[in-house]
Amino acid sequence: MAKESTTIDVGEPSTVTKSTSHEKKKGFVAAAAGGGYKRGLAIFDFLLRLAAIGITIGASSVMFTAEETLPFFTQFLQFQAGYDDFPTFQFFVIAIAIVASYIVLSLPFSIVTIVRPLAVVPRLILLISDTVVLTLTTSAAAAAASIVYLAHNGNANTNWLPICQQFGDFCQTASTAVVAASISVVFFVLLIVISAIGLKRH
Repeated sequence: MAKESTTIDVGEPSTVTKSTSHEKKKGFVAAAAGGGYKRGLAIFDFLLRLAAIGITIGASSVMFTAEETLPFFTQFLQFQAGYDDFPTFQFFVIAIAIVASYIVLSLPFSIVTIVRPLAVVPRLILLISDTVVLTLTTSAAAAAASIVYLAHNGNANTNWLPICQQFGDFCQTASTAVVAASISVVFFVLLIVISAIGLKRH
């Protein structure tokens, strides 16, 4: 009677399961690392927005209060200069106030990017909105800067005299507002760069 032999096929160790597990672990580590630096960018984005709120509100308020009356005239005849005497300065006040309001409204989206650093939609919204607002801020600052330059230096070709020789305080206040708005332009450029970097997958 022949002995029956039973053969147990152990088979080769499966490398598929190990490699899949290794890839998942590697992907998890990469996602965690990416989320870490993106969260850091989101926090920096939030802090920049807080600083931009202060500087834009300050720029709009300073320009709004730009006013000076020459003291050596009677109460019936006085020379006065105010921001509302220049349509460009009025545009500056309104535009920068809108920009400040936008930054306040953008804070919740910035907070979302901190809580969910890998989220794409909030960063994309901020990127597009910041680009639009950057254009508005730049146009307001540039227009006001041209008037401030003309007030300081005049124009000999058109016989426009520099009014800052008489209205020194008014010109100083307007110049301060323009400088503050120019700094906010730099902030928006940084915010756009941060949002663009945050949209990268790796």
